[in-house]
Amino acid sequence: MGVTYYHAESKSGDHVEDPSEDALFMLIDDLNDSDNTFVVIQPDEDNPAWFTSVAVPDEGGYEVVRRDSIRGDHEVDTEAGIDRIARDLTIWMAARYVPGRLTSRNRSL
Repeated sequence: MGVTYYHAESKSGDHVEDPSEDALFMLIDDLNDSDNTFVVIQPDEDNPAWFTSVAVPDEGGYEVVRRDSIRGDHEVDTEAGIDRIARDLTIWMAARYVPGRLTSRNRSL
């Protein structure tokens, strides 16, 4: 079994380790405005340095939050397209620091 670097968990209890873009799409697509209103993705550690979430606001669409305490980033956007959200989050998460994950920066160390 491999190491889990981050996980996604929805309000309904769906849990996916190291979610792919397709898995994120499915988790977001399952959101609704009654009993499954959000999904959170964060590193699999205590006090994670970053997280992102997707929620269903009353106004419609999807509210996407990205927070990275290492870089001092905090963004909140509203999006309509699930495919774009899943793609953008996959790219955003790939650029985050995750302890223990081999990256191009630490491969030569």
